[in-house]
Amino acid sequence: MKVFRGLHHAALAPGCALTIGNFDGVHRGHQAMLALLRAEAAQRGVASCALTFEPHPRDYFAAATGKPELAPARIGSLRDKLHDLAHCGIDQAVVIPFNARLAALSPQDFIRTVLVDGLRAKYVLVGDDFRFGARRAGDYAMLDAAGETFSFDVARMNSYEVHGLRVSSSAVREALSQGRMADVERLLGRPYCISGHVVHGRKLGRDLGFPTLNLRFAHWKPAASGIFVVRVHGLAAQPLPGVANLGVRPSLDPDDVNGGRVLLETHCLEWPHGLGRDGGYGKIARVELLHKLHDERKYDGLDALKRGIATDRDDAHAYFASMHAETHRQTTRDRIQ
Repeated sequence: MKVFRGLHHAALAPGCALTIGNFDGVHRGHQAMLALLRAEAAQRGVASCALTFEPHPRDYFAAATGKPELAPARIGSLRDKLHDLAHCGIDQAVVIPFNARLAALSPQDFIRTVLVDGLRAKYVLVGDDFRFGARRAGDYAMLDAAGETFSFDVARMNSYEVHGLRVSSSAVREALSQGRMADVERLLGRPYCISGHVVHGRKLGRDLGFPTLNLRFAHWKPAASGIFVVRVHGLAAQPLPGVANLGVRPSLDPDDVNGGRVLLETHCLEWPHGLGRDGGYGKIARVELLHKLHDERKYDGLDALKRGIATDRDDAHAYFASMHAETHRQTTRDRIQ
């Protein structure tokens, strides 16, 4: 998948079938829309294109109004979003900055500047609640009328439901905030994961006997937080079981080497000898969050922290043992049948 930063690069593309959205999480509703987009692009002989924004528009307005509480919790980073869009088979993604200039565009100017002149859209697919332009004044009827004027087709897709539940980024955020990881997996169609480069930390986990792989979460307000049973991909031929802390680490000094940033700190239950003691640094890892053990806790001293980590490690071992036993029972039942 080709990634374009801004419309000045995307203008070089020879037309496209386009969908527009924030795509936070790239859930099953997004996936259904992207599959339809690909089919329409193939029928027209043009590239499939996803237009997205960074930062999230609600992040921009929260900062502009001085009300950070209005910013939505973030499901995934831009890296994860682009990875998921590519996995869905999209030909190109266009990332444009959501800033004061874009926020002030009227719906008519958005259509002319972005869709027609910038992307040369031949087909535009949107969701049933799509709004655009300054003050969200543009709607589907306006977009459809513009399609007649500028010769591009317009279509909209109804909400996607799983067991009667409307699939949306808001539903994913709610499930993540409550630690309902099985529901998150149903909404996403896959386990929830976070990816990034392994960065250096204080090495405190190593001193405590629990070395960790540290990934920075790019947004200050993650949709999930707490202690999780995880699987780590990208460091060995097979996924590595582990236990991880996602959050701000309340038991540690806020002035540590990572500057109080949100981190995903993962302790692998099995460490590949081939990587060596420091073999993870700089590598790109993808961590699947499978099961939430509990919220972050503030421990009274390093000894209490060490005991807490040991308990979490033991609980992670028990989780994987129970999963292995369940898989074995299911395999046995399948053989009998």
